[in-house]
Amino acid sequence: MRPPSTPRPPVTARVFVQRFSSTPRGARLARHLVVHRLDAWGVPYGSALSDTAALLVAELAANAVTHGRVPGRDIEVLLRLDAYTLRIDVSDSRGERRPTVTAQPEAEHGRGLLLVDALADRWGVLDRVPVGKTVRAELDLLPRGERSLTGDDFARE
Repeated sequence: MRPPSTPRPPVTARVFVQRFSSTPRGARLARHLVVHRLDAWGVPYGSALSDTAALLVAELAANAVTHGRVPGRDIEVLLRLDAYTLRIDVSDSRGERRPTVTAQPEAEHGRGLLLVDALADRWGVLDRVPVGKTVRAELDLLPRGERSLTGDDFARE
């Protein structure tokens, strides 16, 4: 005999994957397309979630094209949205150059991962098979049980 289960809302994961040229233009296009895709999924432009995702993609893609660039190889952006989490993966071909959060107070560069660390609920670096690395950032949506299934919770501030 099985114990009665508590009803759980259905989980539909939406996934967007796209490769971009490993150039500043590719990084900019990645940010624009991610915000556009989120809007198509019901996360409106200008919402807190959309703006935070745009900042995370901008920083991770800029790092990938600046520090992970291999001539002739693209970067890849994966966006996954379910009822509880937005996951952003940015992959490049340079597995030996792993990002670290080490910004000097007077440095002109190097503060981007501090933003990622502050904005993302979780982030980390994963090995990518067969070559390269993936930097993943995750944003938690409303806590489980507090999210409506209508999608209007995305506009939270």
